[in-house]
Amino acid sequence: MSPGQIALLAVAGVLAGSVNTAAGGGTLISFPALLALGVPPVTANITSAIGLVPGYAGGAYAYRRELHGQRRRFVGLLAVSILGGIVGALLLLATPGNAFKRAVPYLVIISCLLLLAQPRLAAWVNNRRRQEATTTRNEISRFGIQSGGLLASVYGSYFGAGLGVLLLAVLGIFISDDMQRLNALKALLSLVIVTAGATVYIGLGQVSLLQVAILCATSCIGGFLGGFAARRLSPETLRRAVCVLGFTVAAVMLKQG
Repeated sequence: MSPGQIALLAVAGVLAGSVNTAAGGGTLISFPALLALGVPPVTANITSAIGLVPGYAGGAYAYRRELHGQRRRFVGLLAVSILGGIVGALLLLATPGNAFKRAVPYLVIISCLLLLAQPRLAAWVNNRRRQEATTTRNEISRFGIQSGGLLASVYGSYFGAGLGVLLLAVLGIFISDDMQRLNALKALLSLVIVTAGATVYIGLGQVSLLQVAILCATSCIGGFLGGFAARRLSPETLRRAVCVLGFTVAAVMLKQG
């Protein structure tokens, strides 16, 4: 990699880590940056997924207080999260490069739509919390939450953008609790899912170590900066900016065929 390419990837890593912390959707920055460097789509997706893991870890750590008392829920969803992460990674590796390249614009569009829907989803979950009279009834429909969690995990490992939104939807439907506590559980499960996928990719030698190292370091820095940005900038503004980028990337890729 040339110094200019390293600088581009480093900037993308900082921005992706910041956006992930402040609003979500960092993959929609790191993934196009890797494509711009000439990295094949499948390899770019894998590299982006592994490189942004430190950001997920930072998010889970930031929510450590809200995770208190949720050990049973986490353990109940741990197996399906690991399984989904592994299955999603294997599905990606089994997808022919040309087929994945054709699917990427549509995956990006889906991710952008999920990101745009995030505020309404959060409001819906909060409304549901207020409307429920009790939270002590068997608060988890075991089959429903595990099935939904598995599907979200597979998607998140296959193409990471939008994972948090999907997980929040599943948790919000089947668990009665405060929004911040649901966000905390979502953050920890997201870390498990992307780590499971990353383990598969690394174990099968499907990574460029230099690019992963750059993204890991810079996304970690971006994660810290994102915490400050979240207090000063509107998450909605960041969310819309990321989606504009995502829709642009999708349009360019569709045009290129």
